[in-house]
Amino acid sequence: MQDANTETIWTAAAKNLFKRLWQYQYERFPLARHGLLIAIFSSAGVSLSTILRHSDTAFGLCVYLVAFVSALLFFLELRIIDEFKDFDEDSRYRPYRPVPRGLVSLGELRDVFFASCLVQAFLAVMLCPGLIPSLLAVWIFLALLSKEFFLGPWLRRHPVVYMSSHMAILPVIDYYITACEWLPRRHGPPVGLVWFLAVSFFNGMVIEIGRKLRAPEEEEMGVDTYSFLWGLPQATIIWMCMMLVTAGLAVVTAYQFGLEKLLLAILCIVLTIAGLRSVHLVRAKNAGTAGKFETLAGLWTICLYTNLGILPLIFKHWSLS
Repeated sequence: MQDANTETIWTAAAKNLFKRLWQYQYERFPLARHGLLIAIFSSAGVSLSTILRHSDTAFGLCVYLVAFVSALLFFLELRIIDEFKDFDEDSRYRPYRPVPRGLVSLGELRDVFFASCLVQAFLAVMLCPGLIPSLLAVWIFLALLSKEFFLGPWLRRHPVVYMSSHMAILPVIDYYITACEWLPRRHGPPVGLVWFLAVSFFNGMVIEIGRKLRAPEEEEMGVDTYSFLWGLPQATIIWMCMMLVTAGLAVVTAYQFGLEKLLLAILCIVLTIAGLRSVHLVRAKNAGTAGKFETLAGLWTICLYTNLGILPLIFKHWSLS
C-alpha cells in the first residue's frame, strides 16, 4: 500500500512538472514558432554543406533529425542561460515572467539544461563520435555566455559589442550543424563555408534587433531595447542595414553554386516589402509594433535560409533526376 501511494505521489509530481514546463515553453520558448525557424535553419545548414561539397551522394533523414534536435536544444539552452543571467532584473522589473512568479525554478531549468546536453551527446555519438569536439566547442561558448565572458558590466555599457559577442554563438552552432553532414563522410569543412557562417552571424543581429524594436508606449522599465537606446527611426535603419549586409553575404554564398542571381532577386523583393512595412510602422508608432518587427525578422529568416540551402538542393536533385 505504501509503495502504491509513493508511486501515485511521484506520478502526480511528474505530471505537475510536465504541465509547468509546458506552460514555460509556451511563454518563453514556444515550440510551434521556434521549431519552424530552427527546422529551416538546421535543414539549410545540412543542405548547403552538401551543395558546397558538390556532392551527389544521398543521405537519409537521420542527419537532418540530429541537426534539428541538436539545434533546438542549443537554443533552449540559450534561453535557460538567459533566465539565470536575467533573474535579478526580471524579479525587479518583470515579475510576471515564469521564473520570478514561481511557475518553474532555476533548479528545475538547470536539470532541463543538463538533460538536453545528454540528449545532444547521445545523438552526436550515434551519428558520428567525431562530432564530440565540435559539440564541446558549443558548450564551452555557452558556458562563457552564461558568465558574459567575465566582462558583464563592461559589455552592458556597450550594447553593440554585447550583441555581437552573443550573436557569435550562431556561427558556432551552424558549424556544428554542417559538421553533422560532412564529418560522418570523413570530409573537412566545405570550401566557402565561412560565408554561410557570416550569414548566420549577421542574420542573428537582424533577429535580435527586430525583437527589440518597440513603439515609445511599449517600452518597459528596465528593458534595454534598441528602439529605446537609439530611437525607433534610427534603430529601424540599423536593422535594415543588417538585413542588407546579410543579403550581400548570402549572395556571395550562393555565387559558389551558381544561384546568386535568383537569390538576389528574391531577397530584393523581401527587402522592399520589409522596408515599406518598416516605414509604415515607424510612422504609425502604434501599440503592437514590437511583435510586427519580430514577425518581419522571422519571415525574412525563413525566406533567407529556404532559398540559401533547401531550395538549391531540391533544384540540384531535380536537375539530376
